[in-house]
Amino acid sequence: MEIERKWLIDGFPAGLPLLKEARVRQGYISTAPVVRIRESVNADGCRCVLCFKGEGTLAREEVETDISAELFRRLTAFTGQDLVTKDYRVYALPGGERLEVSLVDAGRPTAFFYAEVEFPTVEAARAFVPPPFLGEEKTESGDFSMSAYWHATRGSGREG
Repeated sequence: MEIERKWLIDGFPAGLPLLKEARVRQGYISTAPVVRIRESVNADGCRCVLCFKGEGTLAREEVETDISAELFRRLTAFTGQDLVTKDYRVYALPGGERLEVSLVDAGRPTAFFYAEVEFPTVEAARAFVPPPFLGEEKTESGDFSMSAYWHATRGSGREG
C-alpha cells in the first residue's frame, strides 16, 4: 500500500538537506487502470520500472517491478506520446520525513512543481503537519495525479 500526501509548490525548497536527485522520464500505457513506465537516471545508474496503480488518493495499492532498459524502450512505443520529464529531488525534513519534489516538463508551458511525502500508515499521514512553504495540498483531489496530467497534456493513455 502506497500512502502519500501531495502539494503544489513554487519551486525547489532552499535550506533543506538534499538526499538524492535524478532525471526521470515516464509515460502511461493506460490511465484507467493506471499502468505506468518510468526510467530514473541518477549518479548510481539507470532504473526502469513498470507500475500498476489501484484506485485511491491518500492510500492506494501500487505494484512495481523492475524491467530492462530494452523493455522500457519497447513499452514507450505503446504510449504513442513524448514521455513526461521530471527533475526529481529528495530532501530531508526536520521530522525525519523525506520530501520528494519534482519539476514536471521543464520548459513546456504546462511545467509545474509538486511535492509529496510518503508515510508508513494513514494515521501518520493525517498527523503530519506540513512545513509552511508547501503550497496547496492536492492529496484528496482526484484530478491531481500524474496520469491525469498525462491525459490532459498528451491526450493519450488508453482507458480500459
